[in-house]
Amino acid sequence: MKTDLKSEVLTLRLWRQLYQTYTLLKLCENKTVEEYGLTTEQYAVLTSIGYLGEPARITDIARWLERSTNSISMIVDRMVKASLVKRTRGKDDRRVVYVSFASKGQKAIKPATRAMFDVVRKILLPLPHGDRISLFNLLGTVKYEMLQYLNPGIDVEKMKRDESKQAAKATKWLSSYGLPSIPQAKRQSGKKGRTTRRK
Repeated sequence: MKTDLKSEVLTLRLWRQLYQTYTLLKLCENKTVEEYGLTTEQYAVLTSIGYLGEPARITDIARWLERSTNSISMIVDRMVKASLVKRTRGKDDRRVVYVSFASKGQKAIKPATRAMFDVVRKILLPLPHGDRISLFNLLGTVKYEMLQYLNPGIDVEKMKRDESKQAAKATKWLSSYGLPSIPQAKRQSGKKGRTTRRK
């Protein structure tokens, strides 16, 4: 019985840890991007456009951000008024809405992304590479369980395949924002490979 109670307490503490981590992550993001005149929601939409490619469909942005199409549409409406993005309708199907950068959004996204990536790198710095992979896989397991809870019957294997394809774009995406390549990032963190001096 004691073991069961310990397990339940651990489950509760883990859930709280996840919740606190998510909340603090959003606060860190907000603190970083507000210096560039953006909110976290605006930054998320701009980042998704950059990652998905212009023009991006609102439905694809919503899917990428795990948000409803209606909530993304409302954010985009405010962003259009703030001259951060431009919205166009599909030529063949007027129901399809596309979003692309306006000059103000284009100007803000690159420096904000570089600053955000520096913050993320600093936060994850204490974790060795192997631990990062383990954390990524563990969080993935939790994420897919939540998605299955919200959408019974969802094809998780297809989602994993789609995410693997998206991951292939990460290097191109990083370089388009002037972020260092993997070898440069390793050199900056002091891992220069086998360069031991012989005495």
